[in-house]
Amino acid sequence: MSREEANRLSNRIIGAAIAVHRELGPGLLESAYEVCLKYELSRQGLQVESQVPQSVTYRGISLDCGYRLDLLVEDLVIVELKAVEGLLLTQLKALSLQSRDESKVALLSAVCYNIIMI
Repeated sequence: MSREEANRLSNRIIGAAIAVHRELGPGLLESAYEVCLKYELSRQGLQVESQVPQSVTYRGISLDCGYRLDLLVEDLVIVELKAVEGLLLTQLKALSLQSRDESKVALLSAVCYNIIMI
């Protein structure tokens, strides 16, 4: 997928996240936003997986450390949702671990306030 196609896909995801937040409003659990965003993206014909296990490679061995991607769209874009009043630097750093795969794009959605594309 070209950078332009990835940007178009990212824009669709951001638009869907905004639509979900406008419909639901603030204050719900992260899981509610996740389920609704997955539904909205699937309704648009996109392939969406939720709670995708993410291993850590240590000394050439892939180890399951309990990390999960909230949503993986079209096997390319990682969407991490946070139902919080603001984002902490530690949350942004945690996303960097999930976006180390250079073949994927990572989006962080703070469903209560803003959407950040990393």
